[in-house]
This record gives sequence, C-alpha cells and structure tokens, in this order.
Amino acid sequence: MRLYRSGANDRAYRFKGPQSACIPCELRAKCLRNPDRTGKGPTFTDRMKRKIDSAIGRVLYGMRPAISEPPFAHIASAIGLDRFTLRGKIKVNTQWNLFCIVHNVKKIHRYSLGFA
Repeated sequence: MRLYRSGANDRAYRFKGPQSACIPCELRAKCLRNPDRTGKGPTFTDRMKRKIDSAIGRVLYGMRPAISEPPFAHIASAIGLDRFTLRGKIKVNTQWNLFCIVHNVKKIHRYSLGFA
C-alpha cells in the first residue's frame, strides 16, 4: 500500500492511504475508531453508476446535453460570467442565482416578441 502525506505540524507528519487498501488490511481495527462502520456500503460513484445504468437513468442522462449544458455554456462564454468573485457557499449561491437571472432575462428579451 502506498501512503501519501496529508499534513504536518511541528512534531509529526501525517500520512494517509487509499480507502480501498484499508478494507482488507489486518491492522484496520487498530487504525480506525469504528472499523465496523467505515468503508462499507456503496460509494457515491457506485451509486451514480447504478443510477445511470438503469433504463430510466439512461433516458434522463441522454437528455442532459440538450437540457442543462447549453445554459452553462451560454452563461460562461456568451455572457462572460465564467468565474465567481465572491467566497463562501451562501455568497457563491447568490452570485450563481444572479447569473441565472441574467441568462433568463436575456432569453425573455430576445424571444419575447415571438411569444407576445
């Protein structure tokens, strides 16, 4: 198992290994506080693979390029809103909502004559 350095202070270095190498290890009970609760169950990646591989998941995932990706591309390239200038989850969410409002207002302005 290969370890990688995860931090240091003035007295010690800390090392971590991949979780996949920890599951079959015989020293697992000595390393972890709750060895019987950690590392069990499907990961988020496994759950997403299972969801996408289902019949409904394939249909929904196939619709993704036509539904969600064009607005992201329009916001980033055409409008020029390609980075967040604020920090913090609440501020970034607020800024993202403003980006979406700008995108939707431009759509309303461009196509409003055809709907009136």
